[in-house]
Amino acid sequence: MLLFFRRVGFFPRRDVVARNAWLYAYPMRECLFRFWRKHPATPQGYRAILRVGLPLVAGMFSTTLMEFTDRLFLSRYSVTAIAAALPAGTASMVLQFALSGLCGYVSTLIAQYAGAGRPERISCALWQGIWLSLAGALLLAFSCLGAGALFSWMGHGPEVAAEEEAYFSILNLGGVFFLLNSALGGFFVGMGTTRPVLLVNFAGALLNIPLDYALIFGWAFFPELGIKGAALATVAGWALSSLIFAVLILKSASHLDILGNWKPDRDMFLRLLRFGAPSGANLLVDMLAFTWFIMEVGKLGLAELAASNIAVSINMLIFMPMLGLTLAVSTLTGNAMGKGRPEDAFLIAGNAMRLSLSYMLPVAACCVLFGGALMDIFRPTDGGTAYAGIRETGIMLLYYVAAYSLVDSCNIVYMGALKGAGDTFAVLLILCFAALFCLILPITLLKIFGLTSLHSLWMIFTAYVVALALTARWRFLRGKWQNIRMI
Repeated sequence: MLLFFRRVGFFPRRDVVARNAWLYAYPMRECLFRFWRKHPATPQGYRAILRVGLPLVAGMFSTTLMEFTDRLFLSRYSVTAIAAALPAGTASMVLQFALSGLCGYVSTLIAQYAGAGRPERISCALWQGIWLSLAGALLLAFSCLGAGALFSWMGHGPEVAAEEEAYFSILNLGGVFFLLNSALGGFFVGMGTTRPVLLVNFAGALLNIPLDYALIFGWAFFPELGIKGAALATVAGWALSSLIFAVLILKSASHLDILGNWKPDRDMFLRLLRFGAPSGANLLVDMLAFTWFIMEVGKLGLAELAASNIAVSINMLIFMPMLGLTLAVSTLTGNAMGKGRPEDAFLIAGNAMRLSLSYMLPVAACCVLFGGALMDIFRPTDGGTAYAGIRETGIMLLYYVAAYSLVDSCNIVYMGALKGAGDTFAVLLILCFAALFCLILPITLLKIFGLTSLHSLWMIFTAYVVALALTARWRFLRGKWQNIRMI
């Protein structure tokens, strides 16, 4: 087993440790204030990361705000609706995120071609992502056929299962726009011009939020559709984003001959599959593990499921914007690899880590100090005294959210750097081992010995996040990714 981990690069060689000794000794020898010491305005410094990352963070925040608004309005609509929203939404995202990870990996290819000074290959890479998006949409539509059986198997009760099936089916049928956004947005991310991503996501949110209210509760000539209305509003936001992305690309990238390179390219397609498929599988494994965790929580009861759903919704509001920083790290790392300067990735990761912690520390403190106020946002109009127990449980769960949010900084930065360098297979191995040995196996043992409780499940989930962070950091510091050549 030790030889296997050495083989895949989890344990650093002595020469790598010596060459990057300052990184290994870094947490022990740096005090709190020196940790955030000022860095010059270099291509690897704070300014460069923020220039690429801030629009992506803000864009991800607007996307997360759409999902948060869905669940906020649904929590005011009924307890059944909010209990169904997260399991169904998470189940739909399993395939959606896996396919978007594959389609959106064009951003890394584009970043490497841009860094290498080969603009003639950029439009070709973009089109391969578009073709993959259309093929992935067929898989999403086919998955709707098994929605009823899936949610009946989960055992969440007939009323909740019916709501889950409707929400899942509408999101997956409209998932073609979600996948197209990954590929089209990947063009701007790879080119390092991320402001259009912010504007497009903001436009989608502007359409989604009022449609949420109108279609969930019924307003003016809009019918009252409940959870179906929330799903339709989300799909409408995705569709608007796809349209604006396409117009902006045609307008701003005419010099790249976008329309002239629309034909499938076998070499580029295979390259995208080779590096992008493990990236999509990473998201698939992560989402499957998370979905399985939510399913196990749901078996404890409706109150436990509702409290967990609200806590996770708050966690998504905290975490999802930081995926923008992950994309920024991937882009800058890919650009550095394209230029033949893998050593720059160490500086990028170190500075991005400080920026991530600067965000995570205050939001984690808010979860601990203002947990009751955060839970009150989700108080349903028909909840009455039933919501009091959900509120108290949710406040406790927010302590776990605060704890693992800090550790998620490592996942955000190091996984992004590894993907940008093309080391996607190692990330897949990390996720598989952590999901199996730190999440699925411990929870299964708890069930065998009759020790399952809400506390024990959330403790194991927190340990799973910690294991991911430690192994991702270890793999990055190992340095084996420096030898990978994607182009």
